[in-house]
Amino acid sequence: MDAGRARKIADRIQQIVAEMLERRIKDPRLGFVTVTDTRVTNDLSEATVFYTVFGSEAERADSAAALESAKGLIRSEVGRQTGLRHTPTLLFTHDPLPDNARHLDDLFAEARARDAEIAKRAETARHAGDTDPYRRPEDREGSEEAEEAESEPSERAGRSAT
Repeated sequence: MDAGRARKIADRIQQIVAEMLERRIKDPRLGFVTVTDTRVTNDLSEATVFYTVFGSEAERADSAAALESAKGLIRSEVGRQTGLRHTPTLLFTHDPLPDNARHLDDLFAEARARDAEIAKRAETARHAGDTDPYRRPEDREGSEEAEEAESEPSERAGRSAT
């Protein structure tokens, strides 16, 4: 089976499942569920339906149980509307991508706040050392004389010991 046909079937299954959840499944455990993606194996034997649930962890667990109990009804509707000889088995999987994206957004916001705080502190900050920490050729001449002056006493100390 070609991947293009599998993708078309996956898109159709996604539409059917979303419509079923919105209109026909009346399970009170089913929360605010959004079907985010559907993937079908190339042999059309299995379809994985990815979904997200708006709400707490308990609401997510209730929605997962509601989807499991409605799986047969949804699968029969998928078979009826797609006209496939063998209807794929459905596997409902919670999609962690929106949660991960929300977590990343929070981390980015925290990083921006820290960067703004550091920039604010940098406006009034002063360097710990000299304002110009780089050596220049004219500074070198003065430092060579200083080095010679420092080395002379040690040479004298070595001579007096003999």
